[in-house]
Amino acid sequence: MVTIEKGERGGDGRVLNASRRESGTGSLPPGIRPAQRVSLFLVSHHIQTPYSIPVYDLMHRPGEMREKSLDVAEPEGFGNAVIGVRQGTNVHVDARLESLHDGILASVEVKTVAEGECVRCLIDVKVPVKVEFQELFAYSFDEAFDYMVHDDHVDLEPVVRDAVVLSLPFQPVCQEDCLGLCPECGVRLLDNPGHEHEAPVDPRWAALSTLAEQPGLEGLNDESEEKR
Repeated sequence: MVTIEKGERGGDGRVLNASRRESGTGSLPPGIRPAQRVSLFLVSHHIQTPYSIPVYDLMHRPGEMREKSLDVAEPEGFGNAVIGVRQGTNVHVDARLESLHDGILASVEVKTVAEGECVRCLIDVKVPVKVEFQELFAYSFDEAFDYMVHDDHVDLEPVVRDAVVLSLPFQPVCQEDCLGLCPECGVRLLDNPGHEHEAPVDPRWAALSTLAEQPGLEGLNDESEEKR
């Protein structure tokens, strides 16, 4: 029979290691000796991101507060269909973390730059982004809260992404008075302020215009006038 004895515990109550004791009269597997001590390591299911902040020093200490700043090179990029924060763009985060009875309250300001295309003339545009938000990270699961503290950390990544995406324009423009592109040739009208085309010929009169250009018909109208 194999039993796991009570092991040492860390400051947060988690088991750091345990001893394994084997007893009984049955044969042991090859290479296993009685009373052999093995170490057991707890593997966390929570994957930390560049936006994760440790809060073990604040947990269950109502009234305690700490400020933390992050400069993150966005690992994946996010945004809407026409504009977004591209991979590798710097995202600056200023966070104030406050310990409450229910969890950790994060008051956050985010600054970054979104890149995309002007929806009128299709040139590249860069839009500075600045958003602020507050979110409570609960100590335990509760339907009233959307986020939780995991392994003594708060992960700001999903909250930062949601806040930034909601602040992005759905129709970014290079400037408010952008005239867009010429519908006939595609020239950017701001680069060619006097750009214009001849008025199109009504297709119903196109055949008559062709006849007027034929040889021998130039003086037709003049002869008709003389006969009158």
